[in-house]
Amino acid sequence: MCLILFQLHEHPTYKLVLAANRDESYERPTLPAHYWEDQPNVLAGRDLVQMGTWLGISRNGRIAALTNYRDPAHMNPGKTSRGHIVSNYLTGDESSHDYVNKLRHKKDDFVGFNVLVGDGDQLAYYNNIEDQITSLSPGVHGLSNHFLNTPWPKVEKGKKRLHHYLKQTEVVQTNDLFQILADAEEAEESMLPNTGIGLELEKKLSPMFINIPGYGTRCSTVLTIDYDNRVSFSERTFQAGEFIDEVHVQFQINS
Repeated sequence: MCLILFQLHEHPTYKLVLAANRDESYERPTLPAHYWEDQPNVLAGRDLVQMGTWLGISRNGRIAALTNYRDPAHMNPGKTSRGHIVSNYLTGDESSHDYVNKLRHKKDDFVGFNVLVGDGDQLAYYNNIEDQITSLSPGVHGLSNHFLNTPWPKVEKGKKRLHHYLKQTEVVQTNDLFQILADAEEAEESMLPNTGIGLELEKKLSPMFINIPGYGTRCSTVLTIDYDNRVSFSERTFQAGEFIDEVHVQFQINS
């Protein structure tokens, strides 16, 4: 997952509006979003290599989403799969605060990551490079492959577009958020970050929607939770930039 845009508690209809893209190798086997057979309360896609996930929600409203931290210095092999950070939260019953505090003690088991955990009422953010826990304030936030709200071009553009859309929209149309996530425009070179991968690759990875040989946006996800705890979850899957399928699920969060 390489881009997560979300607004928390700043809309008259929704507690949470989230739009996210997952970028990954086209060859890595993955299942689209579904209720897991071995964990039927979990709605999420699934990485078939390590059996974890990057974003999901449970029937009782537990939410988690993860991005990698992009820095060759923090990509040591042999670490525990980061996808289990998300799946363990979704299948557990600890509070977000307790879960992240426990995660801090195991932070060196993983290569660099960012994670959001919580529910429609609150979200906590943790990054194992900074090693700080943040309870998120109301408003629009963006997360890519650095720290929360780092002003990378795709993050700034996405936050601005999400904020503008929600200011003028009472009822979110899923397709409108998918349109935001589909932006494939590369950033200007002067705006690019330096994450140690070279200018050419920085530019190729700068759009919200990525499509380069062997790697790109595999799925886009739109999630909303309203003040009556009704969830709308939609996911579009892609392969080499081509639309493959769409999943749409609605449910009421269990009390």
